[in-house]
Amino acid sequence: MVCRNLFTRVALGLAILMLAGCGTKQAGCANIAANGSAGRPSHAEMTADVASAKPVPSDAVPGVVLPDTEALWIHDPVGRDYPIWVALPAGYAAHPKQRYPVLYVTDALYSFPLVRSLRNLVGQHGVNLEDFILVGLPPQQGLTSKQSRSRDYTPSTPVRRSPDDFSAEEYGGAAHYRDFLATTVLPMIDARYHTDPARRAFAGHSYGGLFGAYVLVTRPELFHTYILSSPSLWYDDHVIDRIERNYAKDHHALHAQVLLSVGSYETFGPGPRYFHQNNMLMHNRSFAQRLRSRHYEGLKVETSVIEGEDHFTVYPTVLTRALIAIFPGTGPYVSG
Repeated sequence: MVCRNLFTRVALGLAILMLAGCGTKQAGCANIAANGSAGRPSHAEMTADVASAKPVPSDAVPGVVLPDTEALWIHDPVGRDYPIWVALPAGYAAHPKQRYPVLYVTDALYSFPLVRSLRNLVGQHGVNLEDFILVGLPPQQGLTSKQSRSRDYTPSTPVRRSPDDFSAEEYGGAAHYRDFLATTVLPMIDARYHTDPARRAFAGHSYGGLFGAYVLVTRPELFHTYILSSPSLWYDDHVIDRIERNYAKDHHALHAQVLLSVGSYETFGPGPRYFHQNNMLMHNRSFAQRLRSRHYEGLKVETSVIEGEDHFTVYPTVLTRALIAIFPGTGPYVSG
């Protein structure tokens, strides 16, 4: 099921607003003309008119529609329905034979409009960034973001040591969600759009980054590039390390490009922007060292610490730098 960018809906809503305004203005103009023919209205008449005036309600447009986007609905056979959001490059329709790289982003309620804006602004019509198709992965229909991501992005059910630990209803659904993407979402996107499956990229932050790390060490062939921003590697006593060890027992190759990033405040420190429980800066460094020590064939790992950023602020910078690195444009680079 597809809902294309609804310019007609927006246009209709704007037309309703304009008509409502025009109706008010026309009434005002008629009053002025009538008063003008009888002479200038008195101060008492003007005061009475103002006192009796009532605001005219306008019909609100139901939501904001982003140009060059589509909303798809995909059914998971276990009984779940997911929206899938797609943002096409501005020149997509004019180049039907061109194949585009695709970037999949988790937590699409936040990341989809962010990455779309970065692509359009930083990209400068292909000069700074190569045009790419953006696919957003929002929460399951009927669930909150917390409910959906806590289940779909985590690889195990953690031990709760206190009532404050892991407050969502369900965890441990990453394997199912990974396979749902592999068997349903990715093939559907490749069949529907002009994609280059060999240049499929993934981006996730926090739990989304954990999910990306999980896919990396279980089914790495799903994506060529993994942008892992502040991944929650601490989750369930570092279960991701145990999963990676299992992968290493049977595999000598891991063909992927991995960009691991974290904010400089994501460690222990005295101020409010620092963490007090998880040293994610150290976790990122350890995970990168572990991957490099395996000497996997085909694996490239790059790490970065973004100065002056914390867990809530780091992702836009991570995405901007990663997009420039993995999707360079035709150049030369322009910056204003």
